[in-house]
Amino acid sequence: MRADQHASRPTKRIVFDDPHSVDNMQEAEVTRVRTLHGFWRWALIAAAAATILLCINQQFSLRFFIDYTQLNTEYFYLLIALMLPFTFLIFPGSAQARLDRVPWYDIVLFALTVASALVLMSYIRKAAEAGWEFGGAPTQVFIAGLAMWALLMEALRRTGGWSLLLCVFPFTVYPLFAGARWLGPLGGSQSTLEQATAYHVLSGESLLGIPIQAFADTVIGFLVFGTALMMTGAGKFFINLSFAICGTFRGGAAKVCIFASGLLGMMSGSIISNVLTAGTMTIPVMKKSGFRASYAAAIEACASTGAVLAPPVMGATAFVIAQFLNVSYAEVAVAAIIPATLYYIGLFMQVDSYAARHGLEGIPRAELPSVIQTLKEGWYYVFVIALLVVMLLHFKRESHAPFYATALLLVLNQIFSKDTRWTLATIGRFFEVNGRTFVELVGILAGCGLLIGAFSMTGVISSLAGDLLRIAGDNAFLLLVMCAVTSLVLGLGLTTTACYIFLAILVAPALEKLGLNRMAVHMFIFYWGMLSSITPPVAIASFAAAGIAGSPAMKTGWESMWVGSIIYFIPFFFVMNPALVMQGPDPYLAAIGLMALAAIGTLFICGGIQGYQIGIGDLRRAGAAEWPLRIALVIGGFVLATPGGGINPLSQMQITGLGLCILTPTVLIAVLLLRRGGESGLLRPSTRPSAS
Repeated sequence: MRADQHASRPTKRIVFDDPHSVDNMQEAEVTRVRTLHGFWRWALIAAAAATILLCINQQFSLRFFIDYTQLNTEYFYLLIALMLPFTFLIFPGSAQARLDRVPWYDIVLFALTVASALVLMSYIRKAAEAGWEFGGAPTQVFIAGLAMWALLMEALRRTGGWSLLLCVFPFTVYPLFAGARWLGPLGGSQSTLEQATAYHVLSGESLLGIPIQAFADTVIGFLVFGTALMMTGAGKFFINLSFAICGTFRGGAAKVCIFASGLLGMMSGSIISNVLTAGTMTIPVMKKSGFRASYAAAIEACASTGAVLAPPVMGATAFVIAQFLNVSYAEVAVAAIIPATLYYIGLFMQVDSYAARHGLEGIPRAELPSVIQTLKEGWYYVFVIALLVVMLLHFKRESHAPFYATALLLVLNQIFSKDTRWTLATIGRFFEVNGRTFVELVGILAGCGLLIGAFSMTGVISSLAGDLLRIAGDNAFLLLVMCAVTSLVLGLGLTTTACYIFLAILVAPALEKLGLNRMAVHMFIFYWGMLSSITPPVAIASFAAAGIAGSPAMKTGWESMWVGSIIYFIPFFFVMNPALVMQGPDPYLAAIGLMALAAIGTLFICGGIQGYQIGIGDLRRAGAAEWPLRIALVIGGFVLATPGGGINPLSQMQITGLGLCILTPTVLIAVLLLRRGGESGLLRPSTRPSAS
């Protein structure tokens, strides 16, 4: 979908179709997937419907199974039996595999996965009673477990690629030789093949551990809600609302992109889905407004990256964080509010400074949708989202909230919307889209669960944390930098969730031993793990946006780093003072002050990066002093935004004073050099049509 080709006429409004009318709603980590047809499509639809019904039965205790109480582990294995086999049908085994039909060997893998999962499920109750996860499992369980182990690794390769498999597989077999002398400090308790297999497939610490528990308890409901929201036309509503509110500001098309991608991402939790939906509309309008192609693509990539950071519906990793920390998802969502807000404030300021420096005006009001009309057409989306937030934060019903919100949404949509009312075909499509997303996530989460199980089995984590602390010399900053670099490197080859799980096991305990707040530590790892989406050489979000914009992929990746640079600093800020993630004593009052300082500091950072300081003007007019002024603004802004106290040797008053000492003379000098003025002001509405 794109803006109307005649939008250049001042009386013709920009019109958008529904961005989610095509199959681009799944959080795909790979782009080459097989679309199922005929019997296999209906099998996927039936399996997805059964998965959702099982989740509802488990969460609401409806007792679909008369006179039978299902164990959590039996429920987990049912979900695995329903979803994991489709990994081999949807994700081809090689680049040469055909996409128009399912080969026989994938059908064999499908059948083996179903059989292994059902055998293990049938014995899981007895295993819990007899303690088979520590040894003594019968031969048939051992064979089924060994088959499941191998199938999980192949599913991991297909969904996450060779890099994910090569990172996870060596650690899953690590317990088999953990006692070897050559491992040195990485040595641990060694297990036999039978013991390792039984622990992996029967215990609640490996395959049935934190990742699958998060998926079964909360992820399914939120994915269902996000899909329902998009398939009832919410995408069109959010896009039109964004244009109506932000379109007239200078650089309005880019500000619309940030606002719209933020709204869409809050609901979908998917970076790539965000780029492929919002980007098809915002990037062409940005280019028409005067933004060069690579910069327009970079803005969309950065704005979409916020999809996994912004509550209420974040990416799957956020639910895994909640399981790791043994807290409610609502607590994770609340912790994400201020960092996500600071990130989008930074993007907004970057765009405003860029637009002011290059004289890019907004879109004439006559060409934009009406705010009142847009709200009249989609008021119930706001109502439904409000219900979700209230149930999450006030009633603390995170497992129930998305299902109630989905039910209300569908009822209101059927009553008040003529264009997006669901038919039987829509319901089938709804289950199919959900099924494809479930399949991919189960393939990744189940495989990564074995990573947790391996380290749990060997007991090496506590000693590893001590070794890391010795290497860092108990220096928190050094350990954070080591963690950030490791997260970024791992993120280049792993999915965000896999990278987080890996580092939550290996690095988080060491950071926690230094006394750092647990929530801040896990959010730090999460942030740095997902930065690969805009960081070359991978930069999957940037490359996807570049494809839409027609710009060079690598150039777009570097522009994305430049535009989204504030996100590289934010994780350090909230580790220094966990009030920014709503942690610690009386965090709310402290958070307000810290957020204000961080926002003001970000204003100067963006001014220095873009060469146009809001309130001062275009720094090119300072002549030879331009770059010294820009560097001073970035440094001063960064110091002002940095929280004091805690692991920072300077107090809050000292760090703020230092920032002001840098910024005050810099600003005064800049004002003196740019006395002609007339270029300052934030969010100045357009008074003339935009330049091309």
